Amino acid sequence: MRIAAALLLLPALLPAADPNYPVPRFTDPGRVAKLQSVFPKMDDTFRKLAKDRGMPGLVWGVVIDGKLAHTGATGVQDVDSKTPVTKTTAFRIASMTKSFTVLAILKLRDEGKLSLEDPISKWIPEFANMAMPTRDTAPIRVRQLLTHGAGFPEDNPWGDQQLGISDRELNNWLKQGLPFSTPPDTTYEYSNYGFGLLGRIVTQASGMPYEQYLTERILKPLGMTSSTLEPSTVAANARAMGYRRKPDGTYQEEPSLPHGAFGAMGGLVTTAEDMGRYVAFHLSAWPARDDAESGPVRRSSVREMNHLWRPANLNVSKDGDKVRGSVDGYGYGLRITSSCDVQHMVGHGGGLPGFGSYMIWLPEYGVGLFGMSNLTYSGPTAALMETIGHMRETGALQPRDLPPAPRLVAMRDSIARLWNNWSDDALKRIAAMNLLLDSPAMERRAHVEKLRQRMGKCAAPDALRAENWLRGRFAMKCEKGTVGVTFTLAPTQPPLIQALIFEDVTDYRPGRRREQSTSLANARCPE
Repeated sequence: MRIAAALLLLPALLPAADPNYPVPRFTDPGRVAKLQSVFPKMDDTFRKLAKDRGMPGLVWGVVIDGKLAHTGATGVQDVDSKTPVTKTTAFRIASMTKSFTVLAILKLRDEGKLSLEDPISKWIPEFANMAMPTRDTAPIRVRQLLTHGAGFPEDNPWGDQQLGISDRELNNWLKQGLPFSTPPDTTYEYSNYGFGLLGRIVTQASGMPYEQYLTERILKPLGMTSSTLEPSTVAANARAMGYRRKPDGTYQEEPSLPHGAFGAMGGLVTTAEDMGRYVAFHLSAWPARDDAESGPVRRSSVREMNHLWRPANLNVSKDGDKVRGSVDGYGYGLRITSSCDVQHMVGHGGGLPGFGSYMIWLPEYGVGLFGMSNLTYSGPTAALMETIGHMRETGALQPRDLPPAPRLVAMRDSIARLWNNWSDDALKRIAAMNLLLDSPAMERRAHVEKLRQRMGKCAAPDALRAENWLRGRFAMKCEKGTVGVTFTLAPTQPPLIQALIFEDVTDYRPGRRREQSTSLANARCPE
């Protein structure tokens, strides 16, 4: 009883949240309703996709703020029985499995049972004797497998046919060695083989078979009780059969390979309901906050795997006078994209003989989508992206707003007072030691006086826009224009101003990149 009473008191003993580190939040009260208004268009888009591509069956879903907000389905899970697809129909999701394998690796890392810097040879002894491509090759490490950077050759579609290989066959392959396509840790090259090895590492580090560890430590805690690595364990009336479409328009069944030594790279079978739980789990890692952990893997580790670790492509296009760009690459078991429209987009596809699928989420926007079909390599990426476009059109697909920290607000007020009644002494009291070395007080005073003469009397500062916990900007409406102020605080206690800019922003367009921006993450493509 005493122990139970003490446990009840624990939350009260936790330190209060520091107000200087506020949590981002959604502020539009109509946001969810606006996003939900897109669902009919989404259904039409997916039904059209299924018809145009001749998919036997297709299921899709949307997750908003941790809940499966909508699902839709069309077609059949079995061409012969014509059983309709529903949200409980199980599909094989192929390479989308890779992110589940990563969760297993990170959970073991967090428990101290392995390190991402471990040489592969620590867990797979055959690698100790494997010939490397050059004499100066460093040991290949677990982290390189997670990001497709081990130098192994791209192996689609060869890898798709290896799901059911035995451990003995994999042992023989390892003894024979493998060819490299690039020097390790120099570039991105997609490798199913590498993720097959990660499955073995999970087995070695956990002391239990990969499939058992994934089921007991990842799937069950997530509530994914309808998911499995072995398709034969799913009742025939609950499982989507995989098909390829022949030239004459008829369908040929693609037999599902059993779970084997390569299952960690692409063998999972799951339903729309379970996939909704999975996408919601990833989205729940944002924003960083003080709440108690509730998932099988730490939120910080989930955010880590959703980070771009190995760039792959820089894409630039031109639409009239507008230049558009995006960067994509790989996190841990996930593809990461940053574009003009969405700063952080996470996803992964899955393609096997008989199946095509894709999942995608926008962590800072609280929205995720997915789709699964039973036609060879026929993923629904285009329909997912079209739906995201419809959501953007509502104006509700916006990232969380970061409330300004109290110290930023206090500094804004100090800067506004300085503007209205300039004093070198007042500036020195709020300046970090570098500020007046970078630009002397006399020069700063002259610049402000000239700007004040041009702008005339100014009103009180408007709302502070926080770029992060130590950087903000605000504007002051004046008689003859608008003054914009950007400031950054130094890593001192208390934080003082290390950078301060007053400028005329009367003709500033929100879509135009600010020359003084010090945060690449806040850059946007020009309008």
